[in-house]
Amino acid sequence: RFAKCYACSGAANSCSCSVLPIDWLLQIGFVVVDYKYSLRGLVPGSADYRGKLSEVHLRSAKKLLRLCEANRGFYVKAGQFVSSLRQVPKEYISTLSCLQDQATPCKYQDIKIVIEQNLGRDLHGIFLEFDEHPIAAASIAQVHRGRLNNNQEVAVKYPGLERRMKLDIMTMSLLSKYVSLIFPDYRFEKILLEFERTMSMELDFTQEAKNSERTTSCFRKNDVVKVPHVFWELTTKEVLTMEFCTGHKVDDLDFLRKADISPTKVAKALIELFGEMIFIHGFVHGDPHPGNILVSPRGQGRFSLVLLDHGIYKELDPKFRLDYCKLWKALISLDVQKILELGEQFGVGKYAKYFPLIFTGRTIDSKSALGTQISGEEKTRIKQDLNSLGMDDISSFMESLPPDFLVILRTDGLLRSILGNLGAPRHVRLLAYAKCAIYGHEEQSRLESGAINRITLQIKTSISYLHLRILIELARLLVQFNDYKHKAKDKLSWMLQKISREVLGWYKALM
Repeated sequence: RFAKCYACSGAANSCSCSVLPIDWLLQIGFVVVDYKYSLRGLVPGSADYRGKLSEVHLRSAKKLLRLCEANRGFYVKAGQFVSSLRQVPKEYISTLSCLQDQATPCKYQDIKIVIEQNLGRDLHGIFLEFDEHPIAAASIAQVHRGRLNNNQEVAVKYPGLERRMKLDIMTMSLLSKYVSLIFPDYRFEKILLEFERTMSMELDFTQEAKNSERTTSCFRKNDVVKVPHVFWELTTKEVLTMEFCTGHKVDDLDFLRKADISPTKVAKALIELFGEMIFIHGFVHGDPHPGNILVSPRGQGRFSLVLLDHGIYKELDPKFRLDYCKLWKALISLDVQKILELGEQFGVGKYAKYFPLIFTGRTIDSKSALGTQISGEEKTRIKQDLNSLGMDDISSFMESLPPDFLVILRTDGLLRSILGNLGAPRHVRLLAYAKCAIYGHEEQSRLESGAINRITLQIKTSISYLHLRILIELARLLVQFNDYKHKAKDKLSWMLQKISREVLGWYKALM
C-alpha cells in the first residue's frame, strides 16, 4: 500500500509521473511528528531522553524499511547505503541491514532483449549456454552465468534498476530538505550527494570495467588478489561480460574450516589489500561487503581473494591521501599535537579529538596501550562525552568532513565488521594500516626525489614501520600477559579454595 503514485494511482516503482509518491510524504511526515511529539519536554542528554530517542529511532527505522521493501529497486539500494553508514543511529543500521540480501530479479525476456540490443546479436549466437536464473541479484543489477562459444565460462551483468534514478534522487532531496526545515540540526546533504554519485557510477558498466582493469594493474604483483577479466567485445554501458570466478563469501567460517584456510590469514590479506588501496594507490573499492569478496581455495591452506563488483570506486585527492597517511602514523603513536593539527587541515576543528576513538578505540588522552581494552574509567568518560553531543554536533562533524573521509569511514566500517566475523585480533588491522600508511607516505617522497635518495628513503621507511610495529606488538604482548595473569590468578584462587575445603574436611573428620 506504500507503493502508490499520487498522480496515477499506479505502482510508484513503475509509473513515469514526475511527482513524489504520496505515501512517502505521509510516512516521512509521521516520522517527523513522532520525533517532535515523543521527545517534547525531555532534557536532551538525559537518561529519559536517550531511552525515548532509541524507541523513536527503532519505530522510524521500521517505517523506512517497509517503504524500501514496497518501492524496491532504487529505494532498497538507498536503504542498503544507510545501513552501512557508521554515523547513523544503531537502530537504523540493525533494522535496515536486512535489505543487504533483498532484491527482485528481472524477467529473463527483459534481460534477453537488452543484451541483444546492446551486443547486436542473438543471445544464442553469443553464448553456448546462458542460465535464465540469476546467480546473484542485487537491488540495481543481477548476474547470470553463461558459456561462450570457446567454452569460456563468463558472468554477465545486467542493470535491474528501474530507469527512474533522477526522479528518485529528486524525491530524496526534497524529503531531506522538508525534514531539515523541521529539524534545523539535520544536515546530511553530503550523504545524499555521495549516494547520487555512487549510483551514477554503478549504472555505467563501461566505467566498472575500467575500474576493474585499473585494480588489476594496481595489484599485478600480488598473487593473492584476483580480479575477473573483462571481455570488452561483449561489454557496453548496460551489459558487462567478465570471467566467471568461483569462491565463497569472505566471512564464511564453515567453508574456511572445511578448506583448512586460516580465518586470521584471510583477515590479514583482506585488510592489507584495502590498506594498499587507501594509503598507497588512493583508489578505493566503495562497496566491500562479504558478497563482493570471495575466498577461492588453492590447496594446502592457500587461497585467492576474488574482488567483485567494481562499479563504485573513489579516487582520493592526493593531498587527502598523504594527510590520511600522516593521521594514521599519529594515531598509532598517539601524537596528540599532530592529530589536532591534521584535524584542522581536514576541517573538523575540535572534533579531531574523536579520531583516536573512531579508528583505534582509544581516547586522545588514553593511558591504555594500543590495541588493548580501555579501562572502565575511560569507558565512563567516553559515554558521558558522547551523551553530551547533540544532533547539531553530529551534523557539524559530518558536514565538515571532506567527501573522501565519508568514503573512508564507510569502507573501514564494513571491513571492521568482516574482520569481527572472522575473529581476527585487533592488532591485525592496526599493523596493516600502519604499514600501508608509512609506505604510502614515503612512496610519495620517493617519487618526488631522485634515484640517489631512494635507498635512504627505503631505510627510513623500514625503520618507521619497525618502530610502529614494536609499539603494536608490545601492546599485543601486554594484552596476552594480562590475560595470562588473570587466568593464573583465577587458577590460583581455585586451587586455594580447593585446598581450604580439603583441610576443612580433614579437620571436621578429626573432630
